[in-house]
Amino acid sequence: MMPRPAFLPAMGIVSALGEGRSKVAAQLFSGAHKGMRWRDDLLTDGSGTYVGEVSGNFPGVPSSLSMYESRNFQLVIAAAAQIRADIDTAVERYGPARIGVVMGSSTSGIDRGEAALAVVEKSGRLPAGFDIRTQELGSVGEGLACYLGLAGPAYTISTACSSSAHALAAGRRMLASGIVDIVIAGGADTLCRLTLNGFQALSALSSELCNPFSANRSGINIGEGVALFLMQREESEIALWGVGSSSDGHSMTAPQPDGVGIERAVRAALEDASCEAGDIDYVQLHGTGTEQNDLVESKVIQRVFTGGVPASSSKAQIGHTLGAAGAMGAAHCWLAADAANEEGFLPPHIWDGVGADGLLSDTLVAPGNRLPSLARRLFLTNAFAFGGNNACLVIGRQA
Repeated sequence: MMPRPAFLPAMGIVSALGEGRSKVAAQLFSGAHKGMRWRDDLLTDGSGTYVGEVSGNFPGVPSSLSMYESRNFQLVIAAAAQIRADIDTAVERYGPARIGVVMGSSTSGIDRGEAALAVVEKSGRLPAGFDIRTQELGSVGEGLACYLGLAGPAYTISTACSSSAHALAAGRRMLASGIVDIVIAGGADTLCRLTLNGFQALSALSSELCNPFSANRSGINIGEGVALFLMQREESEIALWGVGSSSDGHSMTAPQPDGVGIERAVRAALEDASCEAGDIDYVQLHGTGTEQNDLVESKVIQRVFTGGVPASSSKAQIGHTLGAAGAMGAAHCWLAADAANEEGFLPPHIWDGVGADGLLSDTLVAPGNRLPSLARRLFLTNAFAFGGNNACLVIGRQA
C-alpha cells in the first residue's frame, strides 16, 4: 500500500533571513546573508565566531506560561502567529483534542539556565522565578500546545541536528494513524553558550563565515530559528511525500566515512515517496562546512544522483540551526515549491567557489538559478546528526 502524504498548507518561519514567508523567501533566493553576525561574547576562550542571529522584537510569554519563558519559546510564538488563522480554523473544525504537536529541538530554554547559573556564581542562589521546566527539552512541544490551547498528543524529539526532520516524519505518522486530524510540526533552537562552546571543543566551529563544500571550508557557524508547519490529510498544494531515516552509530560525532547510513536514509525517502532519483528537481544539502560532513555528503549525492542534481546548503545564510535544521531545510523547500515563487528560483549556494576533488561543485545552485518551467518542484532535504542519526524528507507539489 502506497504511503499517504501529509499535506502542508501553511508554514511559519523565523530565521537570520527574517520573519515570515515573503521576507525570508526574498532574502533566501537573493543569496543574502546579512543575519550572519560576528560575536565575541559567547565563547569561553575569548575568541569570536560568526552566528546566524535573529533580530527584531518578539512577543512576550503569557504569565500563565512563565515556566516556558525563554528566547526559544518567544521565537516559537512568533512563528505560530504567522499560521494562527489556519490553526484557529482547524480547532474550530476538529476541536483541540484532534490536533497534535510534534517539535524538534536540541536547546529548548538552556540559555535561561545559563543565565541562572551566572546568578548562582555571584549570589549563591538561583534567581527568583527560575523554573527548571524552561530548559527541559520537552517544553518546546508542550509549551506550544499549551499556548495554542490544544489537547492532542504533544511532545518534542531531540536527536541533535536531525530532530525536526524526525518531528515532521512523526507528524505524518500521527496523521496516518488517525490519532489526530491536524499536526503542528517543526523545530526550534536558539543561540546559547552550551552549543557554541561544545562545537568549539570539537574543533568544528569556524571563526570565518561558513563555506560549505569549498576546499577552504573550516567548520560551521551556529544559527537560530524556528520553522512550523500545519500538516493535514486533506489535499493542498505542497506535501511531505516521503521520509527516510537511519542510525548507523559509526561515531558519537563523525559521519560514517563511506556514507552508507546516509545513503540508506536518502534512498528510503525516495522509495517512501514512490519516486526515482531522477524525479528530484533539487536537494537541500545538510552542508555544514566541516571537513568530514561535506565530503561524505558529496559522495552520497554523487552515488544516488548519477546524472547530477541542483543542490545547495543554506548554512552560509542562516548558520546551522541544530535541532531546527531539518524543519528549516523543509521550509526552504516549501518556499521553492510555493506558487508565490512564480519564477522558480532555487535556494542558492553561497561559497567562495573553490572546488576540490570529491566534493560537489558543478551542480551547486548559483544565485538567480531557476527551475525549468515544467519541473514538478519535488525536492529532497537532508538532516544528519551526531551518532549517525540521519533523516531525509521528500517535499514538493503534486504531480
